[in-house]
Amino acid sequence: EAVARSLVDHRVVERIVAEALARAEVERKSEAALETERTEQLVEQVLTSPSLERMLVDALESRLTLELTDTMVHSEAFKRALTNVLSSPEVRRALAGQSRSFAGEIAAGLRARMVRVDDAVERRCRRWVGRHPRPEILSSDGRAMPFAGIATRGVGLAADAVLLTLIFLVGTGLLGLVVSLVWKPRPASAVEAFLAVAWVLLEVTYFTWFWSTVGQTPGMRLMRVRVADAGGSAPGPWRSLLRLVGLALAILLLFLGFVPVLFDDRRRALQDYLAGTVVIVSDDA
Repeated sequence: EAVARSLVDHRVVERIVAEALARAEVERKSEAALETERTEQLVEQVLTSPSLERMLVDALESRLTLELTDTMVHSEAFKRALTNVLSSPEVRRALAGQSRSFAGEIAAGLRARMVRVDDAVERRCRRWVGRHPRPEILSSDGRAMPFAGIATRGVGLAADAVLLTLIFLVGTGLLGLVVSLVWKPRPASAVEAFLAVAWVLLEVTYFTWFWSTVGQTPGMRLMRVRVADAGGSAPGPWRSLLRLVGLALAILLLFLGFVPVLFDDRRRALQDYLAGTVVIVSDDA
């Protein structure tokens, strides 16, 4: 009775059972760990075995795989999924971003090179005539005014000439195609006179409209430059028309009207003197 009472008081049976259960749990976890290690080793051996590689190659090259792939590609579900992916706003934004970044890099590289050419040519020409380097002119807020040089302006003007030519050729070609369906214009001199007038009107509209509205043509926008009057804003229609006349004179004089850009402190050409304008470099142009 004393022994039994002592066993009950000290919970000997409960402790023995608890210890046995704990030992069984440890053994089970150990066995599970061992099984996991054996499973990982087995999977690694299977994946690295040459037999599996040969089996996968045979499966990929089998006719059944090709037929299944062909069926999947031509299925309506696959076409709908592909259409949804390619037409998604994310893909369009990514493609547009890549296109803009590539074109932007080309334009930025061209602008940087032309700015260096502007400075180099100007320094050399000023040195030839014995003039000091161009002084820095400050704006009303104390910042240096970055006037566009001869190379930057020349590239912008060339880009505008290419664009104008394309517009003229496409427009007159379409117009001539439509007119030729119902009428053959005679004589040839009348056609030439019409084309000459159309070209002049296109040039006047192109330059005066862009200069008077946004202060820059597409070619100038490519080079990040703009035309400004004495107040720093875009010139009005009449001032823009006067500037176009000066531009025509500068070109007709074998481009001698652009020579003052190399020596003037504000890099003004003949058309700028006539219209009272300047061409400045603007990052937000």
